[in-house]
Amino acid sequence: MMSTPVKSAWEPGEADRNRSRLLAAMAAWGIPDMAELHRCSVENPEWFWRRAVEDLGVLFTVPFERVVDDAEGKPFPRWFVGGKLNAATLCAHRHAIGPLAHKDAVVYEGDLGQRRALTYAELDVQVRKFAGNLTRLGVQTGDRVALFLPVVPEAVVAFLGCAMIGAISVPAFTGSGAEAIATRLRDSEAVVLVTADGTTRRGKRVALKETVDEALATAPTVRNVIVVRHLAHGVPMTPGRDVYWDELDPAAAPVETREMDANDALTIIYTSGTTGMPKGIVHSHAGFAVKAATDFAYGFDIHSDDVIAWIADLGWMLGPLLILGGLQLGATIVLTEGVPDYPSSDRLWEIVRRNKVTFQGIAPTAARAIMAHSDSPPNGIDSVRAFASTGEAWDQPTWRWLFEQVGGSRRPIVNYSGGTETGGGILVGYPFLPMEPAAFNGPLPGMDVAVLDQEGQPVTNQVGELTVCNTWPGMTNAFWRDRERYLKTYWSRWDGVWLHGDLAAVDEHGTWRVHGRSDDTIKVSGRRVGPAEIETALLADRRIVEAAVIGVPDTQRGQHVVAFVTTRGEVERDDLVTTAVRNVGRAFAPVVHIVASLPKTKNGKIMRRVIRARHLDAPLGDLSSLDPATPIDDIPLREQDE
Repeated sequence: MMSTPVKSAWEPGEADRNRSRLLAAMAAWGIPDMAELHRCSVENPEWFWRRAVEDLGVLFTVPFERVVDDAEGKPFPRWFVGGKLNAATLCAHRHAIGPLAHKDAVVYEGDLGQRRALTYAELDVQVRKFAGNLTRLGVQTGDRVALFLPVVPEAVVAFLGCAMIGAISVPAFTGSGAEAIATRLRDSEAVVLVTADGTTRRGKRVALKETVDEALATAPTVRNVIVVRHLAHGVPMTPGRDVYWDELDPAAAPVETREMDANDALTIIYTSGTTGMPKGIVHSHAGFAVKAATDFAYGFDIHSDDVIAWIADLGWMLGPLLILGGLQLGATIVLTEGVPDYPSSDRLWEIVRRNKVTFQGIAPTAARAIMAHSDSPPNGIDSVRAFASTGEAWDQPTWRWLFEQVGGSRRPIVNYSGGTETGGGILVGYPFLPMEPAAFNGPLPGMDVAVLDQEGQPVTNQVGELTVCNTWPGMTNAFWRDRERYLKTYWSRWDGVWLHGDLAAVDEHGTWRVHGRSDDTIKVSGRRVGPAEIETALLADRRIVEAAVIGVPDTQRGQHVVAFVTTRGEVERDDLVTTAVRNVGRAFAPVVHIVASLPKTKNGKIMRRVIRARHLDAPLGDLSSLDPATPIDDIPLREQDE
């Protein structure tokens, strides 16, 4: 299954194999090769996950009795039954009293040149203090606390402080507009919101507190707002509700770390689909922690001497995953605000040099942006042993630029594909195995992955649906208060098979490739958004009658958003764009086209597929269901400068 690829670009050396945590574990377990490991991890989860938990030091304060109990059915497994633990203990408490106490745990690199760091000992003190202040504000176990924060050290403190008292964090993307934030607050019924006075992108202020104030007008459950003075800009503060982070009680009564059941919720990360409300992805203390540790240790080969740098918003899956994976293993995580090519195209490499980064995450979008302004390979990045990438597919020219010119063909690019719902990765490019350009060389341990055709049969050398045929720690504990939608989304097409929603292919040599979404979901710079969510936000403007949103190819960002709207009377397009930025957030704000009508089926459903094909001047496919009263000719062809 995982034999050597035919045309590998990366060929690991003896040092790469000797460093591997997974190969060392396999030797201790008496497992001869990766094929046997994969078979054992899938066929005998009781054996494999016990061994992984022990090997990776995932500390259960009360030992679990069983690895998995699927009495409620395959889609609803309970993991590490009877066990108790807390993510704050795994990521902060235990390191604060050990040999890593005075090592940097979290480093923040600001868009305007700021740098701040917390050691593990300092992180632990702040986590405990923040947990005490949450308790003082009346936050109880099971309450939801929203986090609308840039990637400052306080974001990590808040995430772990919530975990410490058993509150459920609800991280939100800092590029979201007010209605998107309000939707998440209402759905989760958050009682506290932690934000900042603002963040920056390319040196320009991005309002956060003002967005929060607008969102709270329709989110009545929020009692308190805690504001980090990040930019030192004065922002409106509501007496009795709002308090600055630095004005929290420095002597708040200490609280005990709660022993959480393995399946108790740790965090709710909202992600979008093609229809309806955003989905609240629920991750538990044990499942998320074990999956994160496994992926980082066995997939990325992270050790306690590693320094991991990655541009990741707290509201993306990658933000919490960095916290859970990197800090559990005692590594240093470097959180970068802003973009990789501002204030200079060399910014990413400056951060590498300053922090002696060993494991550098970089998305294809970021690589393309840097490559466009780079005449020669960067100097002084010898500390980097590997690159990593997730969230979007590579194009081969950009991959080869990073691998050959930047990495000197001596550093692997660890490709990683999974999702918010999976709690981590499905496929990976193991750095101790050969790999082809822009591809993956195997599934992660414990993941029974297959490509299925339309009849549900496994296929090789052809594109099909990426699926997982078993269950694993880290998979979402359904959706927040919506089990039926969870079942419909992932388990309804084939009995007992998780349908991930990506198109993929695998060849006879075990090389995997992902070919994008199999539905209408849009990915902008690796961040996923559903057309329905943007359409709903646009329709908040009463001048818009109907809206259809699609993603179109973008050489820099993978995709960008285009909206087609019908309006009441004459409306200026620029005016609608301004409204779209306010309601959707700048990161997902669409190019807007005002049209006379939208193509629909005869039963009234908007045909996004046809709209996209027409706009891109691509084959239209089957039009038998098109309502002749809604012609496609109203949809404009794409302009080259769009």
